[in-house]
Amino acid sequence: MAEAESLNYPERSETIRAALLRAMGGLSDGQVTLRELLHDIGDHGPLILCAVLTLPFLLPVSIPGVSTVFGLAIIFLSAGIVANRKPWLPERIMDRPLNAEKLKGVLNRSLSIVDRVENVVRERALALTASNFANRVNGLTILASAVLLMFPLGLVPFSNTLPAFAILFLSVGMAQRDGIVVVAGYAMLTATVIYFSVLAYGALAAGRGLTTFFSA
Repeated sequence: MAEAESLNYPERSETIRAALLRAMGGLSDGQVTLRELLHDIGDHGPLILCAVLTLPFLLPVSIPGVSTVFGLAIIFLSAGIVANRKPWLPERIMDRPLNAEKLKGVLNRSLSIVDRVENVVRERALALTASNFANRVNGLTILASAVLLMFPLGLVPFSNTLPAFAILFLSVGMAQRDGIVVVAGYAMLTATVIYFSVLAYGALAAGRGLTTFFSA
């Protein structure tokens, strides 16, 4: 097996909007696989790929199979960022068919979110993105956010949206060398952990209440 190739972070990566428009241009009616989508997005690094893959989770739209495929893809991509190696994605994830028409509609509606994020991005607080150590810590945070994104809480409001925004901010901040946006990603991850903890506490309290009720 060939030795894994190290990641090379450019000074600034291509914008998400440019990658998104190219990906949408390659979508047609019928079905599309993640392999085809990533090919259309282009080989410009896992950070922009992670950002683009979060977009379906930012809108209240359900596309069958997207949560599993995109969530796992983000986990593998972020693992590559942590290891400073180009990521490998299993064929089962890469070749799973998705509804191309619905996906294109969601990506198109995501453009307004992308524009708002990219309008505030600029190079600043470079200490948070300039070193390999910082990038690996940030990558580990993306990985943690992706794991939370995969939690089976799709029907709970904001359970996908909060970790998706964390991944989006971290990916864009790293790719465009904006440490402030990276900090926003950490803030969203913190909010996600707090929110999930409140949900867990509420579920535990409800369970205890039911146990007390039926044992009385």
